[in-house]
Amino acid sequence: MNSAILVAAGRGTRMGSNVDKLFLEVAGRPVVAHTWQRFNDAECIDEIIVVVRDGMQSTFAEVAALYQFNKKHRIIKGGAERQDSVWNGLEALSPETEIVSIQDAARPCTSADLIKACIDAARETGAAVAAQPVTDTIKETADGQTILRTVDRSRLWAVQTPQTFKVDVIRAALAEVRKNGLQVTDDTAACELIHQPVRLVASATPNPKVTVPADVPYVESVLKGMTSA
Repeated sequence: MNSAILVAAGRGTRMGSNVDKLFLEVAGRPVVAHTWQRFNDAECIDEIIVVVRDGMQSTFAEVAALYQFNKKHRIIKGGAERQDSVWNGLEALSPETEIVSIQDAARPCTSADLIKACIDAARETGAAVAAQPVTDTIKETADGQTILRTVDRSRLWAVQTPQTFKVDVIRAALAEVRKNGLQVTDDTAACELIHQPVRLVASATPNPKVTVPADVPYVESVLKGMTSA
C-alpha cells in the first residue's frame, strides 16, 4: 500500500503577513486544492494524510468536499516544526502502508509520472526524492557581500517533493533526528543522518513551489499548461 502525506501546517512567513499561500487562488482554485488533486488522481496512491495547523481541520475538510476528493484521506494536526508535522503524519498512516510519499502542499504542479517514479525508486533504494540539476552558476560567499569562489555545479541538485520512502526507513531516520534534538530542513536530511542512500529522481516537467509572491505567476502558467495539455 502506498500513502501520501501532504504537509500543510506551515505559516508561509516569506509570503508576507496575513497571507496563507495555500489558499491563494491560482488557475481557478486554491494552491492546496491543486496539490491535493494531483495525489487524489494518482493511481499509485491509496490514501492521503493531510497535516494542518490546529484549528484549520474544518477548512481543509471543506476543500475536500468542494472539489470532491474521494480518495481515502484523513486531516490531522501538525507540529511545531515541519519534521514534527511529518512525524504526526507517519503516526496516522494505515498499518498496511509500505511506501510513503511526502509532499509540500504548496507544490501544486507535481505530475502523476513523477509521483510514480519516486515510489518506484524508493521501493528499490529505500528512499527517493524529486530533484533537478542546478543550471545556474553558483557562487560561495563568506560575508554575504563579496564572492569567495565559484562552486562546481556539475554535482549539485535542487531537491523538491515528493520525498518518498519505505515507511520503516523514514521512521528510523526521523526517530534519530528526534532523539538527538536536531532540526532538518527536509526529510532526506534525516536519511543522511542514518547513512540511508537516497535516489535522485529527475523532474521531467516543472515542479515549482509557491514560496514568495513572485512565484505565483509562474506557478499559474505551469498549472494552465498542465490543464491544456
